[in-house]
Amino acid sequence: MANGWAPDGAVQDQIEDSIKDALSSARARMPSGEGLEECEDCGEDIPVARREALPGARTCVSCQSARDKRPSFTGINRRGSKDSQLR
Repeated sequence: MANGWAPDGAVQDQIEDSIKDALSSARARMPSGEGLEECEDCGEDIPVARREALPGARTCVSCQSARDKRPSFTGINRRGSKDSQLR
């Protein structure tokens, strides 16, 4: 059931759009181009298996894990209704 001016299924559409945005963002952060044999952060060798599994890898597993733990700015859900942003 829709609320106000929203059509039926608007909530599901918003969820699907949020998922699509998150996937696009994650794909954009994937390494691309030529990878490195040594980690650009610590200088240790990047294992061959990692370079084969993730072409374009520029960091070793431990340095990438540390990068992934850093908080990141997620932004505002601009697809949400004005009412949902005010709550």
